Amino acid sequence: MSAPTTRPPQPPQLPETSSDVLVGPPAQTLREAVAEYRARLAGGDIGLLSAVLGLIALLAFFSILEPDTFTTTRNFANLMNQAAGVAFISMGLVFVLLLGEIDLSAGFLAGTAGAILGVTLSDGAPWYLAVAACLGTGAAFGLVVGLLVAYLRIPSFVVTLAFFLGLQGVLLAVIGEGGTIRISDSVILAVNNRNLSPVLGWVFVGVVVLGYVVAGYVARRRRAATGLPLSSAAVFWGGAVVLAVVLGLLAYLFNLERAVNPEIVSLRGIPIVVPLAVVFIAGLSFVLTRTSFGRHVFAVGGNAEAARRSGINVAGTRVACFVISGSLAAVGGIIIASRDNAVSPTTGGGETLLFAVAAAVIGGTSLFGGRGTIIGAVLGALVVATIRNGLPLIASGSAIIFMVTGLVLLLAATVDALSRRRGTTG
Repeated sequence: MSAPTTRPPQPPQLPETSSDVLVGPPAQTLREAVAEYRARLAGGDIGLLSAVLGLIALLAFFSILEPDTFTTTRNFANLMNQAAGVAFISMGLVFVLLLGEIDLSAGFLAGTAGAILGVTLSDGAPWYLAVAACLGTGAAFGLVVGLLVAYLRIPSFVVTLAFFLGLQGVLLAVIGEGGTIRISDSVILAVNNRNLSPVLGWVFVGVVVLGYVVAGYVARRRRAATGLPLSSAAVFWGGAVVLAVVLGLLAYLFNLERAVNPEIVSLRGIPIVVPLAVVFIAGLSFVLTRTSFGRHVFAVGGNAEAARRSGINVAGTRVACFVISGSLAAVGGIIIASRDNAVSPTTGGGETLLFAVAAAVIGGTSLFGGRGTIIGAVLGALVVATIRNGLPLIASGSAIIFMVTGLVLLLAATVDALSRRRGTTG
C-alpha cells in the first residue's frame, strides 16, 4: 500500500478588498485615527494645531473689527505677497533649527544675495544668470557657515552673529551707502507683483489636488506592499476634499476683480508667488519626510551622538542644512527685491530675520531640534504677516506690531517647551 500523500499547507486566502486596502493589515478606521491624534496631543505633539488655530483666530479678529478694509480680496492678495519673503527664509531656517542650531545671518544674506541679483541685472545679464549668481551667493555663504560650525565646532550662534554683522558690510560694499539698485527685469518683477490668469489659477488648483491624491495613493500602496499599517482612508480622502474646497474658494476669490480702476489695469488671479511657494513646500517636505537625508536631519537634531554611532555623517548633514538655509535665504532675497522693485542697504535687515525665526517657531518648529515642518513655517509666516497687516488698521504706530509679534513668539516658544516637557515625562 502506498503511503498517503500529504498536501503542502496552502497560504491563507486574502479577502477581496477595495483599492484602499491593497495588501497587508486593514486600514485604520476614522475612530482609530481620531484616538491616535488625541494621544499625540496628550503626549505633547501638537504639530500644526497652534499655527492653524492662531491664523484662524487672527483672521476672524481683524475681519470683525475691520470688515471693509481687512476682509477684501485685494488685501488678502497683498497679505500673500507680504508673507512670501519671510516664508522662504523661514523654510530654510527649519533645516537649521531641526538640528538644534540657529542661523542669525539669514536676513542680511537675503539682502546680500538680492544685491548680487540687482548688480548682475544692471550689468546686462539675463535674469536666469542673475538668479544663478544670487543662489550661488546664498549657497556659498551657507557652505562657509556650515563648515565653521560642523568641523571647527564653533557655536552656530557665534558664527552666524559674525556673519550677521559682516554681511551688512558686504551689502553696503555691493550697493554703496545710501544707494539703491532698481530692479527693472519683467520676469523678476512678476514673481511677487503679478498674478496667474483666472484659467491658470483653476489649473493650478486642479494640479495641486491631483498631486495630493496621487502622492497619497502611491504612499498607501507602498506601505501596503511592505505590510505596514495604513492610515485612515477617511482621513486621507477628507484631507483631499478640504484641500480642494479651500483652494477652490481661494481661486474663486482671487479671480474676482480687485483693482480700484479696472479700466486702467486689471487685478485678477492668484499671485504668482503662491504656486511658487507650493512647489517649494512640496519639494522640501519630500526631502524631509521621504529621503534618507531628511531622516538624518531629524536624527541629528534628536540626538547627534546617537546619530553618529549609527553611521550618520553628522558633520556633512550640518553643512548641507546650512547650505539649504543660505540658498533659501537667497530665494527670499529675490522675493523681497521683486516686491520692493529695488535692493537697498536695508534689504533683509531690520525685523526680517526676527520675523523669519518667529514664523518657524510659531509654525511648530522646536528650538530644541528634532521637530518641525515646512508647511508649519509657511503658516507661521502667514500668522506674522496677518499681524503686520491687520494691526495698523486698528492701531497707529509700529510699536504695537512688535509687541504683539513678540508676545505671539513667546507664546509659541512656551507651548514648544511645555509640549516637549510633557512628551518627555509623559
